[in-house]
Amino acid sequence: MKDISSFKNSPHYPVMLDQVLNLCSPNKGGDYIDCTFGAGGYTNAILSFSNTRVISLDRDKNVSNYVSETKKNYKERFTFYNRKFSDLDKVIRKDFKADFIIFDLGISSMQIFNLNRGFSFNAKSKIDMRMGLNTFSAFDVINRCDFKTLKNIIKHFGDEKDSSKIALNIIKERKKSEINTVPKLVEIIKRSKRRNFKKKINIATQTFQALRIFVNKEISELINGLIQASKFLKKGGKLIIISFHSLEDKIVKFFFSNYSNNKPKVSRYYPYIKNDKILFEKYFNKIILPNKNEIAENSSSRSAKLRYAIRSKDNFFYPEDLKKKFEFYLNLESQYA
Repeated sequence: MKDISSFKNSPHYPVMLDQVLNLCSPNKGGDYIDCTFGAGGYTNAILSFSNTRVISLDRDKNVSNYVSETKKNYKERFTFYNRKFSDLDKVIRKDFKADFIIFDLGISSMQIFNLNRGFSFNAKSKIDMRMGLNTFSAFDVINRCDFKTLKNIIKHFGDEKDSSKIALNIIKERKKSEINTVPKLVEIIKRSKRRNFKKKINIATQTFQALRIFVNKEISELINGLIQASKFLKKGGKLIIISFHSLEDKIVKFFFSNYSNNKPKVSRYYPYIKNDKILFEKYFNKIILPNKNEIAENSSSRSAKLRYAIRSKDNFFYPEDLKKKFEFYLNLESQYA
């Protein structure tokens, strides 16, 4: 395979690029959908092989410069939409079928290092955290949501043990004045947390993750994106997902295993029942992780997990069980007052 090291130097490091390209074999050509364009790392690496065509999406309008550069280099083989990946069916032709569909979930380096966007707990700016095409910001959540909603957001999307105390102190503080900057929120979190000297991550990490997920409806987006992607994948095509936290990975694992033709039995003592609702061929629950060299070069890749599944020959059906399984999180994301 050709040298693709130059594509790893983009402002947003494309995680596990080598592994993704090995799964895709772009030297053979094909039609691709990159659902998270970012700085174009995956898209440009794939397009560097002739006979490939890529449709890319990104909800963040700030990627426009990278889109323009890619269009300049691969005008005839590249199409871009400033849309959420849950909107795939609104931009892709109904009769189109892709060979590969790729999701690189979570926040990009460009977003977190732009301190004016309020994603990082090191920012001095207004609390924002909008990835793009949002209806509200983290500022709105912090200053408008009731105690119960705030506590549940921080607890369930951030795995934060001190969620009740953090939510309570946010409510108390905003009664005095609006919580309008990142440092002010970080100070509230610090006051609310029990000190844990063993933890290496910043004390505000989990709360910031929770707010970001809620503001961008990342769980709803993932679930709807997976459903949409399975519509547009041809027989034998691969759906490749790179996730960065446990809830994302849990959703992907359930989707692949529950809708494959070797769906696990509830109990080994139950008789085998043929699964008629199939979207994927045999799924073996294999996780691909970044290697040591990549983690050394890009520390944010250390929590990445890659899973992929191969589309079956069966026609598309709506996977109701996926939404039922994660109904609690979907309902939580729909709460905003």
